Amino acid sequence: MPLTQGVFEAEVGQKLISLYTTRIENAAAEEEMLRRMLTKIQQIRSLVNERRLQVKKDGVRECYHRGAMMLMVQVSAQTLPLYVGKPGVKPPPLCGTIPAEPGYIANPGDMVAAFVKENEGQHKEDNWMLVEVIQYNTATKKYEVDDIDEETKQRFVLDRSRIVPLPLMRANPETDPEALFAPGTMVMAIYPQTTCFYKAIVNAPPVNCLDEYEIVFEDCSFANGYSLPYKVAQRYVLEIREIKK
Repeated sequence: MPLTQGVFEAEVGQKLISLYTTRIENAAAEEEMLRRMLTKIQQIRSLVNERRLQVKKDGVRECYHRGAMMLMVQVSAQTLPLYVGKPGVKPPPLCGTIPAEPGYIANPGDMVAAFVKENEGQHKEDNWMLVEVIQYNTATKKYEVDDIDEETKQRFVLDRSRIVPLPLMRANPETDPEALFAPGTMVMAIYPQTTCFYKAIVNAPPVNCLDEYEIVFEDCSFANGYSLPYKVAQRYVLEIREIKK
């Protein structure tokens, strides 16, 4: 007996629902597998970093040519994990522009921005610079950090107020635009091919998960007071921070 139009449509509808349900379940399983893989990658990175720090404690000094060091800084930003949240879940602290929680302490091996005064070490002016955390003293509330620039390799002991943690995850512009700086925002960002942070303005935020900020730096050599636009990775664009003198 031939199927009526209504029965045929009902059967097709059930098959479609079954197919959609299976696809959704497969996608959820794939997502869970990818999240486990990302967690494992992060664990491996942490283990490698712990071993590297142990080698430094044993007195073995790391030496990089400047070109290799700048490549390391660039790769570190490019391989920063991308936050992939679930619908309705806000990005966590230190994802993009989301600040760290009160009381947060950076871990040994983390790269942070540090404010170094002109009378400290070989520096001739107050500056925000990229450093690596060696340890944090809970009694004195001071960080011990290393300058990552081989040309001025130095160790500093700095108050916690002079340290700004870098993002631990990149924000996805397509799902979490609120975790990115808006155009026109005053920030401090690493100037290309240096390890120092300077005042700048966001010209354009990233538009996709692989993109970087477009930044213009304060520069008195230009008529308008700002440089041409530069591309700067999310990891090295921070909220402007003023230090009381």
